[in-house]
Amino acid sequence: MSARRFIAAVAVVAMMGAGGAPLGQAASVIEENGKAWIVDQGGERWDVTQAESLGFDPRGFQYGIGRNAFTPLDDSRVGKRDEGIPGSTRVIGVRDGSSPRAYSVPALRSHEVANSNLGGKPIAVGY
Repeated sequence: MSARRFIAAVAVVAMMGAGGAPLGQAASVIEENGKAWIVDQGGERWDVTQAESLGFDPRGFQYGIGRNAFTPLDDSRVGKRDEGIPGSTRVIGVRDGSSPRAYSVPALRSHEVANSNLGGKPIAVGY
């Protein structure tokens, strides 16, 4: 699986919640001009037309918390060391050819996304 497909899969799972069922308040869905939108807590619209075209029901999405609601990790805040990390630490692994990276779940838990580079390409790793 390519890094892009992996990231897209993580994004869709994150948007769906557990099994596609709403975890909290369901999103408001607006359909106009052939597009489907959900509305976050701040009133901003998010285009979910592509997700709908893949078979996901936007009414099953939980509304978003809004733009800039958390600070993402970036390469300056993600260590490249492997010493001192317990072997039982859960990680999300991403590989592009011979360039692997691992992001610890404890670090991602409070940031939800890491903006990084892998094999010279920008990627986003979500949790």
